[in-house]
Amino acid sequence: MHSTEPTVADGTAPTGWRKSSYSGGANGDCLEVADGHPSVPVRDSKTPSGPAVLFSPDGWSSFVTAIKNGHLTA
Repeated sequence: MHSTEPTVADGTAPTGWRKSSYSGGANGDCLEVADGHPSVPVRDSKTPSGPAVLFSPDGWSSFVTAIKNGHLTA
């Protein structure tokens, strides 16, 4: 799949990170989301200095809705 969303090479640049309430449990499948930005930065909590994907607010909303509705699975 090709993403049209931009990325940030260093995920530590955005501030205000929090773990997603929908992240997995003990196996470490955790996403972090940074609040308070024009775009919605998302990164892997295991590699905080790795890249972050920057979703548009509408793109993030669509992604979360697709997850909740079971349209995206592992």
